[in-house]
Amino acid sequence: MREPVHMMADQENDAENDLGLALKTRPKTQRPPMYKVLLLNDDFTPMEFVVHILERFFHLDHAQAFEIMLMVHKKGLAVVGVFSYEVAETKVTQVMEFSRRHQHPLQCTMEKE
Repeated sequence: MREPVHMMADQENDAENDLGLALKTRPKTQRPPMYKVLLLNDDFTPMEFVVHILERFFHLDHAQAFEIMLMVHKKGLAVVGVFSYEVAETKVTQVMEFSRRHQHPLQCTMEKE
């Protein structure tokens, strides 16, 4: 059975009006959440050891490391860097393991920014 002529004309007009543009929306990519790595003060870990930790694991120069160490000492804690979750977790683990290996109770933790 054939379609009536007027229906075929409507379909052709619809095809002519269609511009053929793909209007797909792209999902907006989000930046991953960032995490602050914190050093906590204690009464037993030597200041020189904290400076060494900051230089070794956070690649700070001696002056920067000394300044952050003093902040930890005076305020009780300091943010030593902001990283993606995996990097922050690795830094915390490295600092904690190194401190324990050298028999220091230094605490390092992370929290979402």
